[in-house]
Parts: sequence; structure tokens; C-alpha cells
Amino acid sequence: MSFSRGYYERMVKAIQALDLDEVERAVDLVEATWRADGTVYTFGNGGSGSTASHYASDWSKSIRGRDGKRLRCMCLNDNLPLLMAYANDVSYEAIFEEPLKNLLRPGDLVIGISGSGNSPNVLNAIAYANANGARTLGICGFDGGKLKPLAQHAVHVREHHMQLVEDLHLSFGHVVMGRLCGDPRFL
Repeated sequence: MSFSRGYYERMVKAIQALDLDEVERAVDLVEATWRADGTVYTFGNGGSGSTASHYASDWSKSIRGRDGKRLRCMCLNDNLPLLMAYANDVSYEAIFEEPLKNLLRPGDLVIGISGSGNSPNVLNAIAYANANGARTLGICGFDGGKLKPLAQHAVHVREHHMQLVEDLHLSFGHVVMGRLCGDPRFL
């Protein structure tokens, strides 16, 4: 068997292991935040940070209602100077929590992405959001780590290969965009 065939076959198994009810509830959270005129905040480290940025880019640009109302979405890891200031002056573990202290309003949705589910800066921001009236969604892989039980809601990719976890985390963003944009090709 070729590597590529093995990779994609394992991806299919990971997709089949997804709890699609969990995914739908997570999409519902994003939609409810949009409809209530809340803000969605995304963040993560490394590949998860890239996914968080991708979510914010796609959702901010593409999701709009018939009345023209757009989804407000901000990726906290996209402001590198601010991240570096918090990392240097406070701690790396606070780089996502600190901006939330300026921005977060009750009813906003905070989405932390961590392949392992154990990134301290992601966990700290989710804990802060939980304590301050926001809704929280953890996007995690492997065994869910500490993120799955800490977040109020989770999309858990039950896979122990980081790149496959990241592939499916990215696809969640496309599912959100497709459903909220009313893409009829998947109905």
C-alpha cells in the first residue's frame, strides 16, 4: 500500500469516528452567536493557530445573512506584536487570555483549538471565558486532553496522529461556512 493511500484511508476512519451530533451542536453555537450579534474569537498554536486564522478569514468574509449581517470573528493569534508583548511582559500562557480581558462580552463564543487538548495558553483563555459569561468550544484531538472537559462544548477528533487531527479541525471550519452560507450541495 502506498503512503498516500494509507493516510487517506486512516483519514476516512477518523471521519467515520466523528460524533456528527457534536459537530452540529458546535455549528449551532457559531450560528447562534452570529444571530445574537455576538463575536466569535478563535485561537491556537502552530498548525492550530493557522486553522484558527483560517476560520476567522473564511467566516468573516463569507458568512452573511439575507439582510447583509455578517459574522464578527477575530483570530487572537493574528496580532503578532500583541502576542509577543503579552508573552514577554506577562507570560506565554496568557497570550490568548489577556486580549479577551479587553474584548470579551457575555454571550460571545470563544473557540480554542489544540490538537493535544493540553496547550496551557488555550486552556487559560477557555477558563477565563467560562468565568466571564462567554460560551466556549474546544476543538481537540487525541484523547481530548484537558480542553475537552474544560470547554462547555467540544468537537473531538478521536485520532492520535497530529496531521490527521489538524486536517479534520480545518474541515470543521468549512462545515460551518458551508452550512451558514446555505450551500445546497451538501443537503
